[in-house]
Amino acid sequence: MDAPLQDQQVPQPREGKRAVVFAYHNVGVRCLKVLLAGGVDVALVVTHEDSANENIWFESVISLCQSAGIPYVTPADARSPELLKQVREAMPDLMFSFYYRNMLPAALLDVAPAFNMHGSLLPQFRGRAPVNWAVLHGADVTGATLHEMTVKPDAGAIVAQMEVPILPDDTAFEVFGKVTVAAEQALWRVLPSLLAGTAPRLHNDLTQGGYFGGRKPEDGRIDWSQPAQQVYNLHRAVAPPYPGAFTDVGGVRYVIERARLPHARNGHLDSHSGNVVSLSLPPGLTVVDNCIFGVCGDGRMLTISALTADGVSVSAEQLQARLAAVAGAD
Repeated sequence: MDAPLQDQQVPQPREGKRAVVFAYHNVGVRCLKVLLAGGVDVALVVTHEDSANENIWFESVISLCQSAGIPYVTPADARSPELLKQVREAMPDLMFSFYYRNMLPAALLDVAPAFNMHGSLLPQFRGRAPVNWAVLHGADVTGATLHEMTVKPDAGAIVAQMEVPILPDDTAFEVFGKVTVAAEQALWRVLPSLLAGTAPRLHNDLTQGGYFGGRKPEDGRIDWSQPAQQVYNLHRAVAPPYPGAFTDVGGVRYVIERARLPHARNGHLDSHSGNVVSLSLPPGLTVVDNCIFGVCGDGRMLTISALTADGVSVSAEQLQARLAAVAGAD
């Protein structure tokens, strides 16, 4: 015999939408705050423990969860049955991924409609480290894209985009700050229609752009035979707080922390334009007039204002003495 109605567990209608959020880094923090401000019930956050081997220069999703009283987990494997169980038990209406570093398997994506925030203007620069790749390739614009998640990364329909400029001297760190704001704005603008089920779905043309992999510190090695713009783009793409562009001389690794490539104005290059052919300077580090330069394959020079070796600043005078010692030993 059925229990009396008043004794039964009668599901109560939920106000708003419930979400499970996979998040990390600054974009994770800012976009999670947008969801909270938009009235989304964040039932669970899935994030990462910070790595002791990584330079943690960004905001903490865990700290936000602790201050806001949001349940969170830090699974080692996004494919674990335990995580799938936790996500299902949260009964989300929607799921979001904001700079979470692991791919979500099909079983997770089947739980609820899922949306990912990607740090480029899809379909351009799909895959890992999109801001760094955009700077490295000399792009003059990028942005943030919210898109539907599919098993194939960065392939789902586009829901919202916001673009930002990449200025000639911007580093990846500076561009990442712009992209973080763009991600926040894109999500804020589309969130009401997303929650109402009326958000647009725009074609993500995968015949355009391309996929890019993650970057390793070794990828910052400078090939001085390349044109100056390519060398400068590498510096900008990996400048601190990233590991930095580097070169090895005499068994010592030198890391460029700050540099600049003179730009043409009214048809003329500004100071230290680099007519190095007449100076017969070989590609690589050099010192001229007590200033450090990087001579490139096309005869132009990078002006280097901060150089380190083993984390210690190296002056022009010190570098000149070291280079002379290396030359004398050859």
